[in-house]
Amino acid sequence: MDAVRVAIVVLDTTGRIVLWSPAAEELLGWPSELLIGRKLAEFFGREKRSAPDAAPDSAADGGTGAPEGPGAEAAPEPDDAPQGPRMQEIVDQVLGGGGWRGSVVLRDSRDGLITLDARLSRLVDGDGMTFLLVRLADLARLQAVEHDLAVQDALFEQSPLGIAVFDRELRYVRVNETLARMNGVALEDHLGRTAGETLPEASADEVTAIQRQVMATGEPVVDLTVAGPHPFNPGFRSISYARLHDRAGQIIGITGTIMDVTDRYRAVAKVEYARRRLALLNELGARIGDLLDAGRIAQELADALVPTLADYSGVVLLQAVGDGDDLPRHPHQQVMPMLLMGASGITRNPVAEAVIRFGDRVPLTEGTVFARVLGTGVSELLDSLEALEEGTEADDPRLEAAYELGLHSMLVVPLRARGIVLGFMLLCRAGRREGFDRDEMAFADEIADRAGASLDNARLYARERAAALMLQRTLLPQTVPRPPGVEVGYRYIPGSSGTEVGGDWFDVVPLPDGRTALVVGDVMGHGLRAAATMGRLRTAVRTLAGLGLPPEAVLQHVHDLADDLAQGPDEALIATCVYAVYDPLTRQLTLAKAGHTAPILAVPGEPARLLELPSGTPLGVGGVSFESVALTVPENTLLLLYTDGLVESRTEDIDVGTKRLCDVLDQPVETIEDTCERILDTLERGQEPDDVALLLARLGRAEPAASAHQAQWTLTADPSAPSRARRLVRSTLTGWGVPDLSDVAELLVSELVTNAVRYSQAPIGLRLLKDRMLLVEVSDPLPDPPQQRQAARTDEGGRGLELVHSLADRWGTRVEGAGKVVWFEQSLPSAPPAPAS
Repeated sequence: MDAVRVAIVVLDTTGRIVLWSPAAEELLGWPSELLIGRKLAEFFGREKRSAPDAAPDSAADGGTGAPEGPGAEAAPEPDDAPQGPRMQEIVDQVLGGGGWRGSVVLRDSRDGLITLDARLSRLVDGDGMTFLLVRLADLARLQAVEHDLAVQDALFEQSPLGIAVFDRELRYVRVNETLARMNGVALEDHLGRTAGETLPEASADEVTAIQRQVMATGEPVVDLTVAGPHPFNPGFRSISYARLHDRAGQIIGITGTIMDVTDRYRAVAKVEYARRRLALLNELGARIGDLLDAGRIAQELADALVPTLADYSGVVLLQAVGDGDDLPRHPHQQVMPMLLMGASGITRNPVAEAVIRFGDRVPLTEGTVFARVLGTGVSELLDSLEALEEGTEADDPRLEAAYELGLHSMLVVPLRARGIVLGFMLLCRAGRREGFDRDEMAFADEIADRAGASLDNARLYARERAAALMLQRTLLPQTVPRPPGVEVGYRYIPGSSGTEVGGDWFDVVPLPDGRTALVVGDVMGHGLRAAATMGRLRTAVRTLAGLGLPPEAVLQHVHDLADDLAQGPDEALIATCVYAVYDPLTRQLTLAKAGHTAPILAVPGEPARLLELPSGTPLGVGGVSFESVALTVPENTLLLLYTDGLVESRTEDIDVGTKRLCDVLDQPVETIEDTCERILDTLERGQEPDDVALLLARLGRAEPAASAHQAQWTLTADPSAPSRARRLVRSTLTGWGVPDLSDVAELLVSELVTNAVRYSQAPIGLRLLKDRMLLVEVSDPLPDPPQQRQAARTDEGGRGLELVHSLADRWGTRVEGAGKVVWFEQSLPSAPPAPAS
């Protein structure tokens, strides 16, 4: 009624107005007091049209119309005739028992023309008097409403979308055939009922909740995707709801539009699924791409699969994969040990955790799905726990854990590398999640192939690293001597699993004259070749140390051998080294280094400090000569030699690391071993360290035995010197109570002194030291060491050094000052047994 106002006019039988309603006043502007008693025909106007909509059937001006009632038709009229039928004919027709409807043109109060829709009918009051009821409406507005209704009807009837109108109680008021077909309910069965009464319960609850929310808040819901209501016809729908108001703003209900978007949803879901698969592959590559530990790879693999692909996952591997052993070349057998190396799940379950633990051995019975997958290398899909029970004992606790977790779909996927099965992945889904399909099984195979390659790389790396570690430990000192006057502690730590074994090494070399050589070095590079080069370098240093050469000479000789010690013809040897010699009798410490980290010296009562030594260049580089520094140290001084892995860090300067070491050495020293442990505690946590080698020595004085004796003389370089040397040796050894050593000692001293007299004109030194061994030293100012040679039968000389080599327990030479010292040792005779009581 608000959209189309209807004006009521009552006429008598002569066509005069007896009632003019307020609506008529509003429509035409004429007040009722001016019209009562006047004929309505007086206000008819004329409107020229090119083609009349209907033929006139009466002579009154101002209207075109058609009689209502059966058989009422209007006769045609020429174009210049009045537009409507004559009013009296209309009145007569209506009074005769018929009705009339048509369009008329009336003048308004402003002398304008308005086209109206007119309907006439007869009225009879209680006294039997007859009147005519005229209903007038604006024809343009009425046609607009009719057009809107036609559009609405067409929309409901022809729309491919499901459309519904609900009242305030959320009952269907109007619904189209499309929605009725979508719901599987007849159209008439919707009317007067709610969605909860026409849809299945699971879907009805969700839809009703949305409708109530829209009704309560007025906020529309647009294009919300929900699952289809019928489980026998799965699909997806897009629903939109909006609240309805009348022209006065009152809530009258809601409208709903429902569209089947199953194809669209599945297309989007397929794209999203492909995106998730690609994202999972990228995530997996980032997680395991740079790992070289099979255990970590297995756990990262299990974690990455949950919850994107599975609710629960496990990774079972051959023990050989984790240990870095060779893989079997024959099909899987029951005796092959299998270990659970990774597991993950969306929830924690005490029952499952009690029977499935990381590192547990997994027994596999022949005939089970797991044994088949390991034997064939082909994935299998299980769609129920009953399939898992094949070949499994009924009381198996793992089967009980599967039931406890509610598993209903499983994938068993082999992990392969180079055609060999390394183990398998177990993927499980539980609860209401959809089971696995063939596409997901193919995707799981792709993941398994990538993970299998990483696992095999980790196995090969573990094998190579184990071999390198074994080689390196074999080349390092198996036992460290305990020389007199020096207490030694040492540690060697290979790099962590992310780093190959390096070339760090250390050595302690007892020298024949009671001195001790302490060495620490670092070969550049990692792996087997670096370890082998380290072994050759250590052997060369140890051999040169035995010659008694000073530290700078030892480093120079090793540098000269760099090409022979290199890892290969195309790779030069580059190594750093620090070499120290300590004499406990004089407490003299002599050091030299080749590009190595500075040693740390801790003198009692003073703060620990770095020893400033001429740095030199690394061995194999050259260009700078090596120099040594000699200093006398007090007893109980600590000397720390170490490699750069102990002090270098990615986040800190090397000075910070050396400061930490000095702080440790400044603390009271209980034992050398405890101090070594405290030094290792300074390693920065969370970093993957390089190899670390350290050698800690407490320097003291060599305490001579109670029976120790020492004597020394200076002989002139003349022919009488050998005979005098023999007399001095005999008388001294007799006085020391070891006359049994005199014959050999006299012979060897005579040969050495004779050589010194022959080639030197300067005084000759003779020194005898009896402690745990008899040590005899002959020194002269010539730097060139004597050369041992094989004398021919006819040669008169050249047999002196052969005699020394044959009769002495040990012998050698060393450089001392500008000259040299030739020495030999003899074992003391065994003490006689105590007399029997």
